[in-house]
Amino acid sequence: MPRARRRAVFTVLFRAGTVLALLLVLSPAVWLLGGVVAKAVPHWQWNVLWTNLRGEDGGLLGPIVGTLVLMAGVLLIAGSVGVLAGIHLAELGRPGRHGGPGGTWLRMASDVLAGFPSIVLGYVGYVALVVGLHWEFSLLPALLVLSVMVVPYIAKATETALRQVPVSYREGAEALGMSMGHSMRKVVLKSAAPGIVTGLLIGLAIAGGETAPLLFTAGFSSTVWTGSLVHSQGFGYLTYLVYQFWSYPVKHANYLSYDAGLILVVMVLLLLVAARVIVARTQRHSEYRGR
Repeated sequence: MPRARRRAVFTVLFRAGTVLALLLVLSPAVWLLGGVVAKAVPHWQWNVLWTNLRGEDGGLLGPIVGTLVLMAGVLLIAGSVGVLAGIHLAELGRPGRHGGPGGTWLRMASDVLAGFPSIVLGYVGYVALVVGLHWEFSLLPALLVLSVMVVPYIAKATETALRQVPVSYREGAEALGMSMGHSMRKVVLKSAAPGIVTGLLIGLAIAGGETAPLLFTAGFSSTVWTGSLVHSQGFGYLTYLVYQFWSYPVKHANYLSYDAGLILVVMVLLLLVAARVIVARTQRHSEYRGR
């Protein structure tokens, strides 16, 4: 077979393989989304968005507010710590560039932390925070455990995004007399924004979809969050209803489980849209903005 023809065949096979891989990724996602929508839409009622949960009846106002508060808290705590940790690992934790070999140990510790099962972190949070510090089932223990769980993912995504910024950007900023902090804010972080936002999105999606650590730290309450961080005797969130109500021998409880799943899917989709808007605004002057 001639070399040109062999290359053409390999190119066709490679493209077919990439399409097949894309289908293998999309098929389960489409199947899951279709299943959630098919279960929830036929029995959907808009009043679940503003009605309180009453046992196995009512609406999902309390769990919706609780989930939003959890995600906002994780964004504040884990987002700040994870992005700063990623900046340190990428810019200060490399030998020969403003730092030493300590970044290797920090990176190893982050990888080890990412490997802990979420239920183990939840149990540690229960022993240390709920029982040890007498905070009881409440918001703050849940926030701290979820933040510890997702910080490694955000830090890794931030470090990877910063390492992909060309060195010439940093050198150009330094040649213009910019300080390291100023060039980081104005040049490097803007170029790495898509990867950082992706890491934050992954962290929020993980935090919003967790149940096991919340069972140990937040308990569950059907009431709307009162603003208390500790000693609140439970806290509502949507994943508990998805986990608990789908097998109840009560139709309305099953419907609430399906509705909770649909609301979680919509939240993630809204996060995706918000992330794309943020990236588009930060990259509007980039030559790669249309890619």
